Amino acid sequence: MAISIEFWGVRGSIPTPGYSTARYGGNTPCVSLERDDSDGRHVIVLDAGTGIRGLGNSLVQRANGDLKVDLLISHTHWDHIQGLPFFGPFFEKGNKVRILGPRQGKVNLVRILTEQMNQVVFPVPLRGLPAELHVEHVDETGFSVDGFEVSAHRLRHPATTLGYRLKPTGGGPEIAYLSDNELGIGGEYDVKPSWREDIVRFLKGTDVLVHDAMYAPDEVEMHRGWDHSSYEEAVALASQAGVDQLVLFHHRPEHDDVAVDAILESARALAAKQSSKLEVVAAAEGLKLTL
Repeated sequence: MAISIEFWGVRGSIPTPGYSTARYGGNTPCVSLERDDSDGRHVIVLDAGTGIRGLGNSLVQRANGDLKVDLLISHTHWDHIQGLPFFGPFFEKGNKVRILGPRQGKVNLVRILTEQMNQVVFPVPLRGLPAELHVEHVDETGFSVDGFEVSAHRLRHPATTLGYRLKPTGGGPEIAYLSDNELGIGGEYDVKPSWREDIVRFLKGTDVLVHDAMYAPDEVEMHRGWDHSSYEEAVALASQAGVDQLVLFHHRPEHDDVAVDAILESARALAAKQSSKLEVVAAAEGLKLTL
C-alpha cells in the first residue's frame, strides 16, 4: 500500500504571501495524507492553517458530497486553525468531517473552534455548516483514524501541543508530524525531565519526520523559550531516532526562499556528517511525497 503526503501550508506564525516566498509558499500549516486504496474520498489532514483552503478546494472538485475527512489538530494557536472557516468540504451536505485534537486546559476544542467562527468575526457559525461535523478530544493514549493507528506525544510548546505518529493498520511506512516543538534548552513546558529520551523513543524508526525547523542556529540562541527549534536541532533529533527522511517545516516568516535554500543546504551537509541514511528536504507548498 502506497501513502502520499502532500504539503498545502508550511509557514509558521503568520501567512507570508509575496514574490519572495513564492517557491516555498506563504500559507500556514496544513498537510494531507492519503492511502492509494482510499478511492479519493477519504483523507487525513494535519492542522488547519491557511493552507487548508487550497486542500479543501481540491477535495471539493474531486468528490464533493461524499468526502470523509479526519482532521488532526496539533494545538490551537491561530496559525494552526485560522484556515478552518474556509475549508470547502464544510459547505456541502453529505461530507463528513471529524476534528480531533487536545483539550486546552479546561477549555474544550469545540468552544475554541466555535468562538473562531462566532458571527462577530465570521458570517457562518460552526454549527450552521451543512456537512456532518464531529469534534473529539484526544490525548497521549492514542487513537485510530481510517487506515491508521495514531500515537500522540506531548511536545515542548505552550498549552497542550501534540505530535502525531501515524502507522498504517496493515503495516507500511510510518509518518511523524511534530510541527511546533522546542528541542533546545529554554522555556517552561509541562513535560517530563526525560523528555528528550521519550521523544527519541516515540520517533524511533519513523520513515518520514515532519519537524519544526523555524530558526537558523544564530537565531535560535536569541529565541530560547520561544517554543521552536533550529534546523540543527531537528537534524540531530532525526539522526538520533534513526529517521529515514526529515522534512524541515514551519518556516520562519522572515525567511524568504533564498534563506530557506541556505537552511536546506546547511541541514543536508550536517545530516551527511551525522547519519549515513538521513535524507533532508524542505517543506514547500505542492511538495508531494509517495511512500
